[in-house]
Amino acid sequence: MSGAGVPKIRLRGLAKSFGPKVVLDGVDLDIRAGHSMVILGGSGSGKSVTIKCILGLITPDAGTIEIDGRDVAKLSRREREAVNDRIGMLFQNGALFDSLPVWENVCFKLLAQRRITRRAARDKAAEVLAQVGLAASVSDLYPSELSGGMQKRVGLARAIAAEPDIIFFDEPTTGLDPIMGAVIDGLIVDCVKRLGATAVSITHDMASARRIGDDAAMIHRGKIVWTGAAATLGETGNAMVDQFARGEREGPIQMELRK
Repeated sequence: MSGAGVPKIRLRGLAKSFGPKVVLDGVDLDIRAGHSMVILGGSGSGKSVTIKCILGLITPDAGTIEIDGRDVAKLSRREREAVNDRIGMLFQNGALFDSLPVWENVCFKLLAQRRITRRAARDKAAEVLAQVGLAASVSDLYPSELSGGMQKRVGLARAIAAEPDIIFFDEPTTGLDPIMGAVIDGLIVDCVKRLGATAVSITHDMASARRIGDDAAMIHRGKIVWTGAAATLGETGNAMVDQFARGEREGPIQMELRK
């Protein structure tokens, strides 16, 4: 756990290129323990690559990633797996297993690690589904039988089932209507608070960012160009951030032509 004053996640000088394409160019960011951070940025700005580096899915070319004050690059494989066990993830498109019923999807990690019996998993799934506003009867349905909003809820249930202390949210409201988006945001806030977890989200949805975020950061051309309170988005006084938050065509951010 993070000590007093130690960020839950600290990034320093994070760099990553794919061939000649520089995606991350010295990212510095502190994410406070027990708070919700929203990372904003246009397509290709480096948001997803940043998260994948933190998760260990991509190895950065340079820089450090600290979780609870520990440089994850210096951890043994077993220690890194222990860190990852404390992380939950809600994927953009749900990423549910089509061949498994809802209850197995929700408890997939617990079952795979043999931390729970199949009988107990059914009860656990019903308990967690209730936390995201779904009835126990949903447990035996398959992902193809669920609406988009229900799939998001099941994905959220899976993300919190193992009671992680860090949760990542990848575009949590994508593909949802405004009302269902607000419902999902409310569930995210409730679940994060219930767990006392640290949350990291990437989103293009400014209303969502304000609802779920305590803090916000904007990444542009591989660098963090602003950090501040999520509630101030659109009125930060930073021309680049306010242009993005308001969705304005005119401003310092200009669309680049593909070469």
